[in-house]
Amino acid sequence: MSEFVGPEPGALVFSGISGVPIRRSNFGKMSGWTHAAVAVGAEGLHFHDLRHTGNTFAAAGGTGIKDLMARMGHDSERAALIYQHQARGADRIITDSIDAHVEAERRGGDDDDGTPGVLVPVGSQAR
Repeated sequence: MSEFVGPEPGALVFSGISGVPIRRSNFGKMSGWTHAAVAVGAEGLHFHDLRHTGNTFAAAGGTGIKDLMARMGHDSERAALIYQHQARGADRIITDSIDAHVEAERRGGDDDDGTPGVLVPVGSQAR
C-alpha cells in the first residue's frame, strides 16, 4: 500500500487511473482489477463486494442509519437498514432456529404436531 496509496489522511486505497474516486463511469477503465483479484486468489471478486464488506463492518461496529447512509451516499434508509439487520445477526439466529427444528424432526423429536399425512381443513370449511 505504501507504493500506491498517498500518505495523507483520507487517501484513497482504490482509485481511478488518474487518482480520482472510483465511480461506475470510470470503473471499466481499471483494467488491472480483474488481474489483481486473481493474483490474490479472489477470482470473481467485484469492487462492490469490498463496499458491501466495509458497510457491513461499519454497521457491526454500531454505526447508525444516518451515518451509514452518508457513507454509502444513499438518500434512502432501505440499504442502511439491510446492513444493520445483518449486523444484528438476525439472519444467523433465524437460520440456527430453523436448523435446530429440522434436526429435531430428523431425530424424531418429541414435539408431535399430529399424525403425518392427515389433511387439515382450511378456509370456510375449517369451522
